[in-house]
Amino acid sequence: MNDPTNRTLAPLDTFHLNPAELVVETVRAVEGVVQQGQLSVQVLMVTEELVMLKVWRKKGLIDPSHVHQDHESVATLISGRMRNRIGDEEFVSEAGSVWRHSPGVVHSSEALEDCVQIEVKTPARKTWA
Repeated sequence: MNDPTNRTLAPLDTFHLNPAELVVETVRAVEGVVQQGQLSVQVLMVTEELVMLKVWRKKGLIDPSHVHQDHESVATLISGRMRNRIGDEEFVSEAGSVWRHSPGVVHSSEALEDCVQIEVKTPARKTWA
């Protein structure tokens, strides 16, 4: 029976995927917190240890304060600009910037421009709906 509380993503049984094989999902909420604007995610790869995502944020998107208790994330901004708040720190990220969300640390963001980012979560967890 499928357990809806189990957020673990199953590893993909492949070493390679083409972009045409990948689904883009519209995200309504992250960690149960409703997004304020347009957010989309594409699962690029899932292994036993991690999930790699491509994330699109439309200018003006506000990702309200939330926390991840069961995983750590590392992200890099491919294009655009966004304001990040992680714990007590606030900074503006530009293309090439890298940041992390440690378990238990409250964070939020605002897309100052249309943004594309790559994010890796370990262990592999689905935090969006």
